[in-house]
Amino acid sequence: MPLFTTTSFPINALIEDIDLGKIGLPELQRPFVWPNVNVRNLFDSLYRGYPAGFLLFWKTGAEGATLRGIGAGNEKAVPETAIVDGQQRLTSLYAVVKGTEVLRANFNKERIRIAFSPLSEKFEVTDAAIVKDKSFIPDISELWKSETDLFSIANKYVEQLSSVRDLTLEQIRHAQSSISKLHNLLSYQFVALTLASSVDAETIAEVFVRINGEGKKLNQADFIMTLMSVFWDKGRTELEKFAWSATRPSDGQASSYNHFIKPAPDQMLRATIGLGLKRARLENVYAVLRGRDAVSGKDDPSKRDEQFALLAKAQDQALNLANWHHFLSGLKLAGYRSEKMISSQTAIIYSY
Repeated sequence: MPLFTTTSFPINALIEDIDLGKIGLPELQRPFVWPNVNVRNLFDSLYRGYPAGFLLFWKTGAEGATLRGIGAGNEKAVPETAIVDGQQRLTSLYAVVKGTEVLRANFNKERIRIAFSPLSEKFEVTDAAIVKDKSFIPDISELWKSETDLFSIANKYVEQLSSVRDLTLEQIRHAQSSISKLHNLLSYQFVALTLASSVDAETIAEVFVRINGEGKKLNQADFIMTLMSVFWDKGRTELEKFAWSATRPSDGQASSYNHFIKPAPDQMLRATIGLGLKRARLENVYAVLRGRDAVSGKDDPSKRDEQFALLAKAQDQALNLANWHHFLSGLKLAGYRSEKMISSQTAIIYSY
């Protein structure tokens, strides 16, 4: 039985499947989209007809799979298809086309606004200057709203630009043609590889790591976080919650917030691994957590469970708020007052 099938999907079909809850984001994926400049570059590539990579899906084939919808606050039914690779691209496309908010690395919600100049056929990340520039459509999301009249948008653009500069008939036609071309962007065909429902979650994680590892998109901590999502999702959730609570003052409840460091989940993972697995370098930790035998190269589930048990015990200590703040109070006694006086966050994590 083949491991995967190959299909082409237009962008509008992918967007519709997300809206209907047929496509979801698995917990083994990083939940945050690219910086806005990456989103701009993606739309520029699609507009020019350049290749934009492929998508890797997984037919889950089971109810109750741990999946969530794309976009902030998107509570869909359990999807039948999970995104294994290409989440950054697809989430970015969905956010811009639908004009929805996404979650950033700091756990804040944000609208991604991309601007387009029909005359120069140039994309930019929208800022205050772009909004005032009549040569730009400041938010291309407007082109794909259900109530949008494309002719009205084109005429309004020409009218506003004509009020500040003279346009030739050729420039007007070029601008109208560019707007129409951008509107038809949703017909762009993405190549999707769909893994069969018979493929288990462990293999999915391995495929994901190998694909991204070849492209150097993930670091060693990302590999381990991916594995945690499959075998110990509660642990990854705890790391992310600890990192999130450190970004803002608490509302009277005990939290990890402090004036020295806003640790990322992978930084706290380093502390946990150093404590539980006695390793500072993460290069070989992924194999250790898989329970891989150094001689045979095969994975041993019992060894994997042992290593995750050590990791869980260490994480309980590393994320203990009493331990955390007791350590940070030592920094105050040493004369440090804020993160401005800290030259190395890594030094804090390893000292902890």
